[in-house]
Amino acid sequence: QVQLVESGGGLVQAGGSLRLSCAVSGSITSINAMGWYRQAPGKQRELVASIAGGGSTKYADSVRGRFTVSRDSAKNTVYLEMNSLKPEDTGVYYCTDYRGNWGQGTQVTVSS
Repeated sequence: QVQLVESGGGLVQAGGSLRLSCAVSGSITSINAMGWYRQAPGKQRELVASIAGGGSTKYADSVRGRFTVSRDSAKNTVYLEMNSLKPEDTGVYYCTDYRGNWGQGTQVTVSS
């Protein structure tokens, strides 16, 4: 059984930075595509960034140039580096392996 555990969320002022981690454990042989999603109060969950098995990345227009997704395959961990944070980045951030597995989420709150 695969488990995904996010960490690194918190409260930060606008303009600040956070780095989220998603540790993957369980019955896995390799990490393929991974994605970061977020859900703000009253809104649908939306894609923030994804990274394919080959390393190619995709970003939502709202975060491109500010966020960076990366992976450390040796540690089975995917990261989301978030810079120049804005209040509209507030939400619960989730990672997924696109195989039906999701983490429990980590809260990110950006104050103005």
